[in-house]
Amino acid sequence: MSETLYGSETQKAVDNFPISGERVPIQVIKWQARIKGAAALVNAELGKLDEGIATKISEAAGKIVAGEHDDQFPIDVFQTGSGTSTNMNVNEVISALTGGEAHRNDHVNMGQSSNDTFPSAVHLASLDEATNRLIPALKQLEASLQSKADEFVDVVKAGRTHLMDAVPVTLGQEFAGYAAQVRQGVKRVENALPHVGQIPLGGTATGTGLNTPAEFAPKVREKLVADSGLELIAAPADPFEAQGNRDALVELSGALKVVAVSLTKIAQDIALMGSGPRVGIGELFLPELQKGSSIMPGKVNPVLPEVVIQVSAQVIGNDTAITIGGMQGQFELNVRVPLIARNLLGSLHLLTTASTAFAEKCVDGIRANTKGTDASAAGTLATATALNEAIGYDLATTIVKKATDSGEPLRDVALAEGVDADLFDKTIDLRKIARGNQG
Repeated sequence: MSETLYGSETQKAVDNFPISGERVPIQVIKWQARIKGAAALVNAELGKLDEGIATKISEAAGKIVAGEHDDQFPIDVFQTGSGTSTNMNVNEVISALTGGEAHRNDHVNMGQSSNDTFPSAVHLASLDEATNRLIPALKQLEASLQSKADEFVDVVKAGRTHLMDAVPVTLGQEFAGYAAQVRQGVKRVENALPHVGQIPLGGTATGTGLNTPAEFAPKVREKLVADSGLELIAAPADPFEAQGNRDALVELSGALKVVAVSLTKIAQDIALMGSGPRVGIGELFLPELQKGSSIMPGKVNPVLPEVVIQVSAQVIGNDTAITIGGMQGQFELNVRVPLIARNLLGSLHLLTTASTAFAEKCVDGIRANTKGTDASAAGTLATATALNEAIGYDLATTIVKKATDSGEPLRDVALAEGVDADLFDKTIDLRKIARGNQG
């Protein structure tokens, strides 16, 4: 660590909370610094703070945002539930960076409280991460899946329901479905963000705005929008709603949980279709990234789907913790904000990196195993479904059961049961069946 810039309140918190060894997410620290830099300039505009001191606070905050002093924020994330310790930590470091000219409370914290600035920083860090990192990563994954849907548009294979053979589909249809799942996930995240952008800044201690000019919060928000480009930064629907709960963060976490559920389904399907290479389903070739076994030569595992499934499980677990934290908004203040921040920003990070790796290291390199798809398409007896309108469900059932029991080809059994050969050949067109009513 470089020269220590924080003061006694930070050290007290370090001593009081030797809990996890995990610090407050640095994104929250940087957004607290942004808020304080903008607040100083607004306080100067309003005649509340000397312009020279305001400039020094803004410059010091800029250095924190730039990552020059990340090591000066050592407080454990499991701390006082309002984030007061971290707010004081930021105040002390900014004060020290001004050479002590800016007082940590009277100047750096002017017009603010931990109760409005810390949750505001969590909201804005989450909005920033979702907007600038997660959504682009999900869109990249969606594009990769859609590209494979286009590539596999004519690759017919057996459909499966209940893990049992069903009527034929195409790999393209399956991958188009996966792409749509991710696309819907992006919409769900985007729909939550306008609420996340509503911040309690200006409410100070309880939502009343005591010790803060009415013009303060709107002007600070305006500067934050200009500085970050995040157009969704906005006033709260009501100051007491914004101060007393963290519903918007719970909402965003819920959207991330749905994304995790979708990614689990997609990753599981891809891993199963890539199983084999000889005695599994064997309809896909996945990229060979590394050895799959320290004892079995030549074994290759679906490592990226496995990573995605594990990440998704963690995100779903994080959502449970966030939900419980969101319940703890007694009266005028939610006091589980550090818990929510840790898990929400963790989920955003995990989904971003996992989606990017999944797209680049797995999906983009997937190839169809046409021998496997051809075999499964030809082998599924559910193609007899297409005969229902011509011969009826009961006779089709008899044909399928006899083909299953005897192992004979479906066509041979159907003809033996009196089905016209021309009717069978015209009806049992695998590509036409796969197109369904779109044929």
